[in-house]
Amino acid sequence: MTASRTPTIAEELRGAGLRVTAARVALLETVRDGDHLDVEAIASGVRDRVGHVSLQAVYEALHALTAAGLVRRIEPAGSPARFEGRVGDNHHHVVCRSCGAVADVDCAVGHAPCLTSSDDHGFLIDEAEVIYWGLCPDCSTARTP
Repeated sequence: MTASRTPTIAEELRGAGLRVTAARVALLETVRDGDHLDVEAIASGVRDRVGHVSLQAVYEALHALTAAGLVRRIEPAGSPARFEGRVGDNHHHVVCRSCGAVADVDCAVGHAPCLTSSDDHGFLIDEAEVIYWGLCPDCSTARTP
């Protein structure tokens, strides 16, 4: 019996039909090591790994990786786009109204879309995107007198 192994990032990129570059590998590593990072934080992480890379190259790589399903983009209202490496499931997010911290929240019920619309208007719904809003523990403690 052969043990299964996790594919390398280069193999994942090739499997998605993308060219393997040092910047794309570094970007995917940065997103997966991070926590709902914005583009500036991702660019900084990529530069720490491979040296100079333009912000435009980061945007282009993020677009390609998102389209390939290797990265997920979320856009909480009033916040810049954030990116995460958790893909392939229908999880949700909780966002702090004060500091903007973002955390993952698993589906409350069953499998995707895990929620039932009151009226689907004839759509075949396959995903639900929920954002819970509130205060993170640090911000709620800071507001307590």
